[in-house]
Amino acid sequence: MPELSDRVKNLQPYPFVVIEQKKREALAKGVDLIDLSIGDPDLATPEFIVESLRKAAGIPDNHHYPSSAGMMSFREAVARWYDRRSSIKLDPASEVVSLIGSKEAVGHMPLAYINPGDVVLVPSPGYPVYEIGTMFAGGACHFMPLTAGNGFLPDLDAIPADVCKRARLMWLNYPNNPTAALAPREFFEKAIGFAKEHDIIIVHDAAYSEMYFDGNKPLSFLEVDGAREVGIEMHSLSKTYNMTGWRIGYAVGNSDIIAGLAKIKSNLDSGVFQAVQEAAITALDSDESVLDGIRKTYQARRDAMYDGLHGAGFEVNRPGATFYLWMKVPGGQSSAGYAAVVLEKAGVLATPGSGFGGPGEGYIRFALTDGVERIKEAVERIKAI
Repeated sequence: MPELSDRVKNLQPYPFVVIEQKKREALAKGVDLIDLSIGDPDLATPEFIVESLRKAAGIPDNHHYPSSAGMMSFREAVARWYDRRSSIKLDPASEVVSLIGSKEAVGHMPLAYINPGDVVLVPSPGYPVYEIGTMFAGGACHFMPLTAGNGFLPDLDAIPADVCKRARLMWLNYPNNPTAALAPREFFEKAIGFAKEHDIIIVHDAAYSEMYFDGNKPLSFLEVDGAREVGIEMHSLSKTYNMTGWRIGYAVGNSDIIAGLAKIKSNLDSGVFQAVQEAAITALDSDESVLDGIRKTYQARRDAMYDGLHGAGFEVNRPGATFYLWMKVPGGQSSAGYAAVVLEKAGVLATPGSGFGGPGEGYIRFALTDGVERIKEAVERIKAI
């Protein structure tokens, strides 16, 4: 039997696969587990979206191969959504491409733009696939530390000149996973200037842009002057409409960059099931009331967990968006060690910050994926350790 390729042999276990194994082991032992680990909404997809899928799935024309770039009607719905949300005008034909969830495109972007030896600027802690996609393309990662002292924003001035010369792609992600930080306009402006100076593509992963609290809607990267000259933005219906299993999203922005991503996709995937695209159109064209209800639910959970942990003396950031809390591990313990203690002694499953990269060591991430009462119970269990 041939050996695995070097790229696969060099892969570390995907953090959430490890967490899923720990979950199975705890449940097998009969633990009353409160799972606040993986960012998978526990809320159901709104029924009107499900009903749209039911109808579209019965249409024979939807049973054929779809376009890898997406149905024009879907791309037009994306353009309407951006116009309504942020007054951003997009050409559906050239500035929008469908995605099989944004994770797919995170993996495909480096294949479109990175040659062996090229550098990708990757936030750390950050979504692990930024690094994995770079490795698969033969590129090298330069990690941009996200620290509390800098508001969990990368320090672009700290990137060495020789790295800037080799860099071709930069990942940004705000609202941020895992830190829940937001990026101000001034940071995006600086990043755009940096990208222009060094001829770097910016890809802004905005998967959590609609999970915001206190009425403070995060900025779209494309709202900032010059953004479309250097980059694109990715979004997904996964978190916005509780559609993680449906696997549909989109990338928008610079037409040349979109064309490069679309070329990779046309060779490696066959697009999103058209019935799912039809349901996504229904979601994108709906009014804000459904999202307001989802945000209200998560804001109540955020308040319950933040108030409980902060009130007990834990060092935890109060998120303005996402459904994550990023907490400093107490007493100088390691991230993995403290996560193990919380699981063993409190029956609460969380994600070690180290799983998101070296600068995540010393933190732990909680996902607000259970009801308020269970979250309050989780807090009481953690306080009792």
